[in-house]
Amino acid sequence: MTNTFVSLRALISRNCKLFFKDKGVFFPSLITPLILLFLFIAFLGNVYRESIESALSAVSVTAGEVESIASGWLVSSLVAVCAVTVAFTANTIMVQDRAGGQANDFFVSPVPRSVLSLAYFVSTYLVTAAVCGVAFAAGFVYMAIAGWHLSAADFFLALSDMLVLVLYGTALSALVCSFLRTQGAVVAIQATVSAAYGFLCGAYMPLSGMAEWLKNTLMCLPGTYGTGLLRSHLMDGAIRAVNGGNLPAELIAGVREGFDCELFFFGSAVPQWVCFVVPLIASALLIGFYVLSSSRRRT
Repeated sequence: MTNTFVSLRALISRNCKLFFKDKGVFFPSLITPLILLFLFIAFLGNVYRESIESALSAVSVTAGEVESIASGWLVSSLVAVCAVTVAFTANTIMVQDRAGGQANDFFVSPVPRSVLSLAYFVSTYLVTAAVCGVAFAAGFVYMAIAGWHLSAADFFLALSDMLVLVLYGTALSALVCSFLRTQGAVVAIQATVSAAYGFLCGAYMPLSGMAEWLKNTLMCLPGTYGTGLLRSHLMDGAIRAVNGGNLPAELIAGVREGFDCELFFFGSAVPQWVCFVVPLIASALLIGFYVLSSSRRRT
């Protein structure tokens, strides 16, 4: 058991070091979330501000209050997307080992295959969490400038949401990348995920503005629940603070529904605990398939 733990720790350390030493992979994965945040603010910010002003047209709302709500939306979108897309980038180490032949060397060593698979998974999770943590920190700075309305509970709940989404992203990328054998294949998958995932999880456009059939379809995807959970914890404080905290309950409910702070599946409201549990269950299933896939492959 001691030797297995030492081997696991050494492999995790090795994978993390390889990722951070590869400047061609590390710097783009670190800078991309910051660029996304800038692009969100520059190009989507006005769209969200106008939507918020329209939703709150019945009451007096200041530009600062609108900016505070919009910042919560933008940051939740950023983190929800990066938790998955960065995980696919971090998993390039596993594919590189397989393409370069290092995986074959590991397989003939006395280290169990399960330890190798676990090392790839844990290192990917740690790397993704670190990069998303930087993105979250930048987002918190932006939210503080826009107008800070997060309670301590919302702050730590949002961090836990991020870690759950990172777990889901790691499990999804581990399973997909376990079938890849070339660097070109993983680059193609990364491009596809980066282009499509933001729309599929509701990060770029509120589900409430979509057709009912499309909204219910996207609600079948685990990432959508994590995005909604982040929305709630990052936006609720700012929404409640509008108009001195004197918004009617009906208006608060309408704004929360309109901006996906509260999700609905076939007309029924989804409790927050369900939004938290669904990505965890999905992660457990994906990890199970990843373990099964890894155990049956020879290279």
